Amino acid sequence: MTDFQHRHASHCESGVMSAIVSHYGLPLSEPMAFGLASALSFAWLPFIKLGGLPLVAYRMPPRAIIRGLQKPLGLRMRTETFRDPARGAARLDELLDAGGVVGLQTSVFWLPYFPQDMRFHFNAHNVLAYGRDAASGEYLLSDPVFEEPMRCAPADLAKARFARGVLAPKGLLYYPEGRPGEPDWAKVIPAAIRKTVRVMLRTPVPLIGTRGIERVARAVERLPAGGDTRQALLLVGHLVRMQEEIGTGGGGFRFMYAAFLQEAAGLAQRPALAELGDRLVEIGDGWREFALAAARMIRGRDAFDPGALGALLRRQAADERAFFGALGQAV
Repeated sequence: MTDFQHRHASHCESGVMSAIVSHYGLPLSEPMAFGLASALSFAWLPFIKLGGLPLVAYRMPPRAIIRGLQKPLGLRMRTETFRDPARGAARLDELLDAGGVVGLQTSVFWLPYFPQDMRFHFNAHNVLAYGRDAASGEYLLSDPVFEEPMRCAPADLAKARFARGVLAPKGLLYYPEGRPGEPDWAKVIPAAIRKTVRVMLRTPVPLIGTRGIERVARAVERLPAGGDTRQALLLVGHLVRMQEEIGTGGGGFRFMYAAFLQEAAGLAQRPALAELGDRLVEIGDGWREFALAAARMIRGRDAFDPGALGALLRRQAADERAFFGALGQAV
């Protein structure tokens, strides 16, 4: 078993990559891993269904952080997938026996240490394996969303690694080849920020970035306010769940990127980034305001008002458009 220190984090993929990079010699905070990988985004993808409802995402797709940290850190990450669960388990054992730490993509539903009411079929949850118990054969896992390390029986981990459905992990494991190097922060930070600005403001697909937020607002505004609103409330509840329970959601990802900007201000010697970070915190608060208003309507505490929810989303789109415009000018 390797000498590994578990780190509690806000989000699984950024937490795992922060832990891997730090373990192999370059201290890297979770916000810096998230921001340097240009992971902040927004996407409304109604043609992709998650539990029968449209996919809405507040960050770049799964594996974007794994890929995105390679160039700025001069780090090559090896990824492997498997058709056969037995081969996937054997390869994991081989890497652990060699003293490595290994990132894994899993399904939340099949990880038994998750509380029952938190299990659902989400196949892009990342954990880090750092050893096995010689007596029980259980895997020692660093799951960033838990405060303490976890243990998982081989059969359960195999189910989680080879779950089927949307974003099926296919036994994905990943690990570094070599060690990360100290980057030129004054170059890599502005480059990462410019990429995020392009995604949020200038992606040609109107379902991405601030235009994607406007599309969601339009979809919410079209929901029926009276009669049978069960399906409408299901969609609104889905938006809240994707925002507040999947990873760190809309507000949480904005808070994390704000922390990245505040840290980046010192590393890149650009004080304006810290002020912009404070501004982004306010935008994150706006996402939480939307979630609270939606939750009150879902629970029947307030009358269901699609127009009011749509207005809150349009305000978020306008605020983010102004923010990312200012951020682009700052770098």
